[in-house]
Amino acid sequence: MENPQNLKAAQGQLPGIFDSLKQLLGTLVAIAQTRIELLGTEVEEQVARLVSMLLWTIVSLFCGFTAAILIAIVVLITFWDSNRILAAVLLVAGYAALGLFSWLRVRALARARPRLFEATLGELAKDRDRLGGT
Repeated sequence: MENPQNLKAAQGQLPGIFDSLKQLLGTLVAIAQTRIELLGTEVEEQVARLVSMLLWTIVSLFCGFTAAILIAIVVLITFWDSNRILAAVLLVAGYAALGLFSWLRVRALARARPRLFEATLGELAKDRDRLGGT
């Protein structure tokens, strides 16, 4: 027969190892959950930012087009008898210059956007370093 003390010692050791493994697994799951929640928050922020940009772009385009048409009409009516061709050419050149400037500005804003999931990737890199990864 087996010695009861050896049996208790063996039983005491096994739950200790399993408890440690269970705690380690719980910690890893908690870390993963936190990172996934952070990722979700970043996705929500990016979606809100893009929706806001889209709405303001639509409003500004509508107002800009309306103003441009009305300004062009006023200028052409004002110079109808004297220099209507020159006025029309200058209007086209002005709108082309504004269009080019706005396109360059939009391109610069798109390039300056924050890196997608930057905070999540940073936290995952910290986790990897703390766990001794490469």
